[in-house]
Amino acid sequence: MAVTLIPAAKIAAYEATHYGVGSGSEAFTLHIGQSSPHLAALYAATGTNCALFITAWNPYGAARALADNKAAHHRLGAALHRLSTHVIEGAGADPTGAWPPEQSFLALGIDAEAGSRLGTEFEQDAVVWAGGDAVPGLLLLR
Repeated sequence: MAVTLIPAAKIAAYEATHYGVGSGSEAFTLHIGQSSPHLAALYAATGTNCALFITAWNPYGAARALADNKAAHHRLGAALHRLSTHVIEGAGADPTGAWPPEQSFLALGIDAEAGSRLGTEFEQDAVVWAGGDAVPGLLLLR
């Protein structure tokens, strides 16, 4: 693992998070390190080969006021729509329920470098990125 300022327990929590994409019958969940047939199908349907799952909530894992989180989410959404025509609402959820779900986005066609820049801009510890194999992984940013 790369040298990071992020505590191991926090990385483990990010690895265990359920990254929910979409809503209704089209919804699916991404899991770190597990191939996603749903994501692969999205790649095929949209002609893309990578995806970024990102939130603007709770910078560096520190709880923020709901109004602040919603404003940051709106700014992030605008930034993603400038980079991708395929942006889907989602939520990162702690499977233990100890941390409330965080509004997020899945954006198709955003490479790891651009995803890392966005994550850094929105003061995140990490973002979730998947390449052509449709296996999500963490990109640690600090």
